[in-house]
Amino acid sequence: MKDEGIDLVIADPPYGLEKNHGNSSDMKSSEELVEWTMKWIDLPHPGIKKSGSIHIFTTWRNSPEMFSSVKRKMIMVDEIIRDRKVSSTGGSTRWFSSVHDTIGYLAKTRGYHFDIDPVRIPHDPQTKKAGTRSRFKGSKWLEPGHDPKDAWSVSRLHRLHGEREDHPTRKPLEIIERMIRASCPPDGTVLDPLAGSGTIIEACVGNRIFCPAHEINRDDCSDIEWRIVRNTRCTQPTFAIMES
Repeated sequence: MKDEGIDLVIADPPYGLEKNHGNSSDMKSSEELVEWTMKWIDLPHPGIKKSGSIHIFTTWRNSPEMFSSVKRKMIMVDEIIRDRKVSSTGGSTRWFSSVHDTIGYLAKTRGYHFDIDPVRIPHDPQTKKAGTRSRFKGSKWLEPGHDPKDAWSVSRLHRLHGEREDHPTRKPLEIIERMIRASCPPDGTVLDPLAGSGTIIEACVGNRIFCPAHEINRDDCSDIEWRIVRNTRCTQPTFAIMES
């Protein structure tokens, strides 16, 4: 980290929602979470390349204060809203139920790496059909697909999803892979400072990206090791768990 070797940091810290992470890390107030965020960001910040960036998951309850604090060190590029596609049944009758995550995308400098082509979304059949009209003949705009916007509709992991694990805040691989492919070069390094269920590690292994990661929960570390071997069908060791 001292040699500016990090291309991308993806952090999914506790939100302060009192979920069970095997410790009291999710029991902090909003003020404590913002203060704690600035402390752990201070650790990798010197090691982030000038072309590097960070994605931070949080909730709308903390995002204004958190992003305002992080902006003292980095440049705000985007605020991404992830719609969890929660069922319309149930929910609160006292306010509009929260069904989204907020993701802060911040860069170290204005020369940050970003490549939209690996994450373009194929056009739907209606758009492709429209492109066959004579006035579009020879046009190249249909080939690469369209670029994702800052609102991502990706379902939460239900019990029937193959990715589902016994972890309270596991994120879908689709989200993490989009971040990696857009914000990290093919031979880059992604740092995961709060590994949790290991989704970020798994996405990096699947995309052949080097990913140093940190996790304080020993049970989570064991689960990560088992899942990477199972899901990526590793034929040789591609990772190591070290205690310190």
